[in-house]
Amino acid sequence: MESVIDRACAAALYSDGDAGLDTGASLLAADPSADEELHRRGEEFVRRAWARGWQPADVVRTVRRELDETGAALAAALITTETSAYGQLPPRWADQLAAMPAPPPRNRPDRFTYASALLELYRLLLRLPAIEPAGPPPGTAADAPYRPPAHGEPRMLTRIRALLAKAEATGFPEEAEALTTKAQELMARHSIDEALLAARTHSADVPGALRIGVDAPYESAKAVLLDSVASANRCRAVWNSDLGFTTVVGFEPDLEAVELLFTSLLVQGTAAMTKAEAGQRAGGRKRTKTFRQSFLMAYAQRLGSRLAADTARVTAAAGSEAGTEGREDGAGALLPVLAARDVAVTGAAERMFPKTTTARLRGATDAEGWTHGTAAADRARMGGGEPEIRRQSGGAA
Repeated sequence: MESVIDRACAAALYSDGDAGLDTGASLLAADPSADEELHRRGEEFVRRAWARGWQPADVVRTVRRELDETGAALAAALITTETSAYGQLPPRWADQLAAMPAPPPRNRPDRFTYASALLELYRLLLRLPAIEPAGPPPGTAADAPYRPPAHGEPRMLTRIRALLAKAEATGFPEEAEALTTKAQELMARHSIDEALLAARTHSADVPGALRIGVDAPYESAKAVLLDSVASANRCRAVWNSDLGFTTVVGFEPDLEAVELLFTSLLVQGTAAMTKAEAGQRAGGRKRTKTFRQSFLMAYAQRLGSRLAADTARVTAAAGSEAGTEGREDGAGALLPVLAARDVAVTGAAERMFPKTTTARLRGATDAEGWTHGTAAADRARMGGGEPEIRRQSGGAA
C-alpha cells in the first residue's frame, strides 16, 4: 500500500504550481507519524545533490536564490543532519557547513505551512541539474588535490587577510589601494614559492576547483571582477550565469588567493560605489541603476589590468632575485615551472568545461559611473574596450 509520504511526494514534487503542494501538505499535516520519514526523504534528496556535483554552499545559495531565507534554513538543517553521518568530509566542506544559516526556529508554524515549505524545498532539490564536480562527494575514497596545512593556515595567508581587512576598513582610497596592492604582491610571491617548492619536491599536486557565488544585482560586472582576479592569480574562471556561480580552476594556494581577494575587492568596490553614488544623488541625479552597472564594470576591468601588472612585476622580481643569488631555482627555472602550472590549469579547466563561450559584455553606458569606477580601481589611465568573460555553454554537465 502506498505510504502517506509517497502520496504527498507524488502530488507535490512532480507538478508545478501550488495545487500539488497544497495536496501534499494537507496529507502530511493530517499524519504526524509521517514526520520522521519526511525528514529522511529530504536527506535522500540532499545525497542525490552530492552525486550530481553539488556542495553544501551551492545548495543553500541556490535555495536562497530560488525560494527564500526560510527555505535556505530548512536546507541547511537537512544538510547538517545528512553530513553528520560521514566519518570524513571532502575538502572545504567543514568551512561551508560552519557558514550554514541558523536552523529554523523551534516554534514551527502550523503543520500545513511547515510541510508545504519542506515539499517546496524537496521539489527544488529533486530538480537540481548535474554540474561539474569541484571535488569528490562525501563517502568516497577519491583523492582530492587539496591538502590542508597541518597546523593552521600559512603565515603568509594570515598577513594577506590582515592587509585586506585594513583595506576594507579604511576610509581613504589611496590607503586601500596601497594595502590591496601589497596583498596581491604577497599572494603572487606565495604562489611562486609554492610552485618552486612543488617542482623541487616533485609534488603530485594537481589543479583543483572552487565555486564562488556571483549574485544579483549586477552579476555580469561581478563575474568580470572575479575573472580578473582569477587570471591575475594563475587560475581560470568559468561563469554559469543560469545557476549564479563561477567555477575557478587552479592550484590550491592560488584558489585561496582568488577567494580572499575577490571577496575583499567586492566589499571595497561596493563601498566606493555607494559613496560615489551618494555624491551623484546629492547633485540631483536619479539614474542609480545605470550608474552602478557602469561603475562596477569599470572597476572590474581596470582592476584586471592592475592586478595582472602587479603579478608580472612580482614574477619578474622573483626571477631576477633568484638569478642574482645563484639558486638552483633561479630565473632559468622559474618561468618553465610557472608555464608548466599554467598548462596544467588550462588543461584541467578544458577537461572540466569542454564547452564554453567567450561573451563580450556590454551595459557600461553611464559615463559618470565609468569614470568613478575607474577612479575607485586606481588613479592611473586605463585602456578602453569592452570586457570579455568565459561563460559556460551547453547547459550543465
